[in-house]
Amino acid sequence: MQIELKYGEGVQRGELPFTAPALVPQISPPESSAQEMVRQALSAPLGTRPVAEIVRAVERLVIITSDITRYTGSEIYLPLLIDELNKCGIADQQISILIALGIHRPQTAEEHRKILGSLHGRIAVYDHDPDDPEQLVALGETAGGIPVAVNRRVVEADRVIVTGTVGFHYFAGFGGGRKGLVPGVASRQTCMASHFSVFKPDPQRGKQPAAAPGVLDDNPVHQNLLEAARLVRCDLLLNTVLSPQKEILGVYAGELEKAHLAACSQVRELYQPTSAEVDLAIISSGGEPKDINLIQAQKALDYGCRAVREGGTIILLAACRDGFGHEHFYPWFDYQDLDQFEDALRDNYQINGQTAHSLLSKARRFRVLLVSGFDVETTAHMGMEKAANLQQAIDMALCELPTRPQTVIIPDGGLVLPKIDGRILRGVRREA
Repeated sequence: MQIELKYGEGVQRGELPFTAPALVPQISPPESSAQEMVRQALSAPLGTRPVAEIVRAVERLVIITSDITRYTGSEIYLPLLIDELNKCGIADQQISILIALGIHRPQTAEEHRKILGSLHGRIAVYDHDPDDPEQLVALGETAGGIPVAVNRRVVEADRVIVTGTVGFHYFAGFGGGRKGLVPGVASRQTCMASHFSVFKPDPQRGKQPAAAPGVLDDNPVHQNLLEAARLVRCDLLLNTVLSPQKEILGVYAGELEKAHLAACSQVRELYQPTSAEVDLAIISSGGEPKDINLIQAQKALDYGCRAVREGGTIILLAACRDGFGHEHFYPWFDYQDLDQFEDALRDNYQINGQTAHSLLSKARRFRVLLVSGFDVETTAHMGMEKAANLQQAIDMALCELPTRPQTVIIPDGGLVLPKIDGRILRGVRREA
């Protein structure tokens, strides 16, 4: 069986000595064009007033959108959104676009160009900085004691429109929606405090089983993010749902939570195929930007491992042209004992540390063969084995598996959340 999987901006090819099913979403072509879907969503927003009423008599309007690590279709919907605002009497000079970096790196000029499309050079664009006190305004605390501080441009704007895309998130349930505000344009302290509840409260150990992909009910991380985001102004949300080929399949505009939940519903319908529990999963993160760095690419491992038996083997393709994704990620692997690792995070929680802990815990439960730009030593320090390419990874995997192991191929691991016997596995057994 010949296999071709996305890897960075290219592909990796390999051959299996037997056939294996591919775990893919069943997606029908949309009935309307992307442009028409955007216009329809803006014409009838969910749970809020029409756009013309929202932006009436506005002097300053900020549009928040995602950075380059999350393709959203922004080059399509942002020009249409600006056109709608112009029709409502809002001039270009009254509008600015704020890139929701969270704690990610600043964007390059070329990345701004990709995000804004035809608007580049026409509408002012700024990167959020979670560490610059001059850019941040404190808004108080949530009922749970999370301090909320966000970008000054958002606070001082007359109207705020939040945009992005919705897909599974490995511990917040789903991306999009409230995440455009927190952590998108929040302070580092707010980001860390809102995410810490991924762990069970002391004196318990381990992670909250409901802090898992595809889960919103009783998910403490989601609840924290939503409560914090409600302290921030959001006059309109616009979220897309995308195909693996980055085509827009759905557009949802309206009130922060209602529009987000509608988008989550479509993601559930499209991206939860049923799988048997297998010995071997061959997973592509999905290419750029899903594998732009390891922090992003590890989500495919988190989702795909749910289809693999304990002790099974996973091949993960992740080019990681931007390396780890943050300078504070890799040093956390100096903690090789998971209990000591958790203790360190409870003493000094960092989101990137929690991601590293999640990755190492998977590497302890499965044999993970990583095809990436990282060298042998670096890969081994993260608990994984390096393979130079897909074919070498297949050969390495089959050496230690039974003849004709039960195998599944997941071409878009950053999007797909397997169901086993129709059940979504909430937690990760070792981590729970």
